Amino acid sequence: MKPTHAGPLVGIIVVMALLTWMVIRPIYSDLPLMPWTAIPTVLLLAIGEAYSGWATRARIARKPDTKPVEPLAVARLAALAKASAYAGAVFGGVFAGFALHTVQILDRETPRGEFFVATGSFVSCVVLICAALYLEHSCRIPKEPEDRARD
Repeated sequence: MKPTHAGPLVGIIVVMALLTWMVIRPIYSDLPLMPWTAIPTVLLLAIGEAYSGWATRARIARKPDTKPVEPLAVARLAALAKASAYAGAVFGGVFAGFALHTVQILDRETPRGEFFVATGSFVSCVVLICAALYLEHSCRIPKEPEDRARD
């Protein structure tokens, strides 16, 4: 499995933001209010992934008072990290699209509230992406000293 790079994730965010913005422009008034509950939910996922990355990194490095880690568990965590990074990019793009639309109509009360919810949700998705990339990086096997000399 190849490491996830930030470029495609940013591209997904931009494309999804533009698609969402174009789709919701004509139907925004018919949509229900955006729930604020995505913010704490995504932030809790990000905290969980960041902690898993920290613990996995310590276990792979065989730090004192840590159990050895199963290779299959590391592979599963790496797959979770990759999926979370891409899901965070997709949903972050959707929230960014909502924020792009509502920023144009901030003079009204409801869109103003939705702008803050969409922006907070976007930021929480970016935090999730960062935590997922950290978890993925933590799942790498450290290079041996002779491998570092060749690079």
